[in-house]
Amino acid sequence: MSSERVVSGMRPTGAMHLGHYHGALKNWVKMQSEQECLFFVADWHALTTHYDDPSIIETSTWDMLIDWLAAGIDPSKATLFIQSQVPEHAELHLLLSMATPLGWLERVPTYKDQQEKLADRDLATYGFLGYPLLQAADVLIYRAGHVPVGEDQVPHIEMMRELARRFNHLYGREKGFEEKALAAAKKLGGKQAKLYSELRLAYQEQGNHEALEQGKAMIDNAQSLSTVDRERLSGYLEGSRKRILIEPQARLTEASKLPGLDGQKMSKSYGNAIALREDKDSIIKKVRTMPTDPARVRRTDPGEPEKCPVWQLHKVYSDDDTKDWVLKGCRSAGIGCLECKQPVIDGILKEQEPMRERAQKYVDDPSLVRAIVADGCAKARALAQETMREVRDAMGLHYR
Repeated sequence: MSSERVVSGMRPTGAMHLGHYHGALKNWVKMQSEQECLFFVADWHALTTHYDDPSIIETSTWDMLIDWLAAGIDPSKATLFIQSQVPEHAELHLLLSMATPLGWLERVPTYKDQQEKLADRDLATYGFLGYPLLQAADVLIYRAGHVPVGEDQVPHIEMMRELARRFNHLYGREKGFEEKALAAAKKLGGKQAKLYSELRLAYQEQGNHEALEQGKAMIDNAQSLSTVDRERLSGYLEGSRKRILIEPQARLTEASKLPGLDGQKMSKSYGNAIALREDKDSIIKKVRTMPTDPARVRRTDPGEPEKCPVWQLHKVYSDDDTKDWVLKGCRSAGIGCLECKQPVIDGILKEQEPMRERAQKYVDDPSLVRAIVADGCAKARALAQETMREVRDAMGLHYR
């Protein structure tokens, strides 16, 4: 059911780090067992800020896909694909741009924010201004019901909803719509068709939102309906025109609680990250040389864990007994900083061990990753083409 479909993507900027894992990939792994999920490499999005040097994009794409598989993304449960290999994304982006007010793009909060943060780059391009529109096309083309995002991305989802609403208003004028919707209702069967009619009246005449949700569930669960009939019945239920594009909902995810090695947000550009499949000796060295509470100049000086970046990692990797041991030992100078860091090292290595094992077969045989992506691109493109047939038809672009 498309209303339960989840779509999410990431720009290929190199190897994934533990911040990516705890901020997004763990959620993806959980969601793939609960809903239909499509996860894509947003390689065109990488060009919005790296158009002058795209040389790292291909290598980063394959590295990132291996990291996803290492993290536990299962290609038998989720569809993995590369954005640029489904050209319908670009087509929908183009068609949406024809009717998108320029002011909608200029008011996106991250537009000026990113320009300020990336002041060393020339971002006075349409690609950068229009990336929220391409982002909308990435989601709307799959009629996704949910998009997992952090709070800072919610304005992007609201813009997607506005774009879908505007498109449906402009192009949802299907000739003979009511007659076609009534014909589709008959396919539900006698009792269900009657219930559908009652629910429609309850919502439109009495504003009963429970009736609306019940009607939507009935449409989603009906096995006898084509996608086109589902959209007709959904639009007729709501008293609107035919729904060609679905308004997605933001699915809020917790921000990563894993800081970088210096206490700041984990980022490769800050030099404070641990890669998802980093070498064991490198991890040990990085954690052992982490800064600690500056009050602990000597081993005998007591410290305060809340002022130490290592404590933030204990919150993620240590059990309650270990955390109690750290609190008491640090504040009393009963343990040294290297002792304190060891459980964190053990926790990270334990977390990464199955990741390295899962990744190894793809590192040894890259053709396995390419086969997974080829299959995923084919599945994604079939869904995208289905949507684009309706979009073209609604816009009068189906020449017969």
